[in-house]
Amino acid sequence: MQNKTKIRFSAFEQDLIKSADWILTKNLIIEKMKLLLQQCLEMQKETIEQHHFLLSEEVKGIAPKISRGENYKGLPWLMLDYPRYFDKENIFVIRTFFWWGHCFSTTLHLSGKYKILFIQKIIGSYRLLKEDLFYLCINESEWEHNFGNENYKLIHEFSENEFHQLLSEKKFIKISRKIDLEEWDQLPALTASATNIYLKILS
Repeated sequence: MQNKTKIRFSAFEQDLIKSADWILTKNLIIEKMKLLLQQCLEMQKETIEQHHFLLSEEVKGIAPKISRGENYKGLPWLMLDYPRYFDKENIFVIRTFFWWGHCFSTTLHLSGKYKILFIQKIIGSYRLLKEDLFYLCINESEWEHNFGNENYKLIHEFSENEFHQLLSEKKFIKISRKIDLEEWDQLPALTASATNIYLKILS
């Protein structure tokens, strides 16, 4: 006869099972976060309008998108992609990301022809990026959003030559600014500010 593992619930888990309030509160928070990202979008639109000449028609032709999920490393998330362009080889996106229990972030993500087009502009912006506490992705995967040591490193921790070399070697570029959850009420302004810096660099 096959042994079956006995399932046990802690007292804390039992209390949660019996309470609907925490799930309803979580759902309310997610809806408020979606509204917050919509406010980020409106402020980004104002910033992007000032740099409209920089974006190709294929990028400008795609509508913004807010997505959500329940399981990035076990936790809920929401993200706003604007402006955005994705195909199998080429990516141009500015992504604002909320990760429950951890942080917000804004990220410039380039690959393929967009990396080739803008890499020299980014290399030339090393001093600006290191002074403003931006991070550079060092991971082999371009689809991780956490700020663990295996994924991101502050740009001021690289020498200028190291920064240049890493940008040249990788198939993609991801530059990101981390925003504390306590700064939620400033998120639209901080997102617009980061977007302005990204687009100034690329221009």
